[in-house]
Amino acid sequence: MIRTLSVVVAVTIVVAACGSDSPFPESAPVAPVDDATFPVEVAGARIEAQPVRIVSLSTVSTEVLFALGAGEQVIAVDSQSTYPPEAPVTDLSSFEPNVEAIVAFEPDLVFTSFDPGDLVAGLDTLGIPTILHAGAANLDEAYRQIEQVGVATGHGGEAAALVAGMRSDLAALAADLPDPVVAPTYFHEIDNTFYTATSTSFIGEIYGLAGMQSIADPADRDGFGYPQLSEEFVLEADPDFIFLADTAYGESVDTVAARPGWDQLTAVQNGNVVALDSDTASRWGPRIVDFFADIVGALRGVPVE
Repeated sequence: MIRTLSVVVAVTIVVAACGSDSPFPESAPVAPVDDATFPVEVAGARIEAQPVRIVSLSTVSTEVLFALGAGEQVIAVDSQSTYPPEAPVTDLSSFEPNVEAIVAFEPDLVFTSFDPGDLVAGLDTLGIPTILHAGAANLDEAYRQIEQVGVATGHGGEAAALVAGMRSDLAALAADLPDPVVAPTYFHEIDNTFYTATSTSFIGEIYGLAGMQSIADPADRDGFGYPQLSEEFVLEADPDFIFLADTAYGESVDTVAARPGWDQLTAVQNGNVVALDSDTASRWGPRIVDFFADIVGALRGVPVE
């Protein structure tokens, strides 16, 4: 499960910060740009003309590109970008990016969520603009990244519509929940060594939209947002809900119930162990809405499909 942690925490949700004051924050939009007007400067990259050969080394950027209708401009994505199914998956690595391998695709724009130190500089030297979108710290930043992808690819209008739709969908889902007398507590399991998310993390902000509180909050002494708990800590905290973001690595409702002592937890006894989709629970793109829908469904007693 160390691999799980490196994938989900170190790259995907490594940036932790407090959520916005508003539960459905208004995004700070990039400067309005006519979709047909280039050159543009986005996130430090100057793009001379509308790109037609995009390489994405970011699972989130890949999802956003296709959600905006820019899929036909994408010629290659990294090996982890398996959604949507039509994405042109290659053996390009997002964790150990190789400049020569990327350049072989002759891209005119590259998206990445991780730079080991020389990726952006190396591509810049070759005249290839690169947009680095690291893990979003909150919903506001996630929206802003979507808007930037739109402007950079000539789909600014579609990006604005997507953000507005996401915000509306999240608000509608939250409105379907009654106000709890006491905030339900949860344990969000990133991997089976008990790394988790606090209420101040990006993931915690999503749970916060449903009025929930992480049991990990007292354990986050350094404010990172993603502490590692002990098994004893979880058992003592006795969360109302357990959400499994590590189902892709073999964890399930049954494996949780089989852990020593876990069958006595309130969440297990009440049938409130929820097996999440590992991708939607760890990405900050358009499928945030799907992740939140699973949380809302669990609170309403509707099984996750």
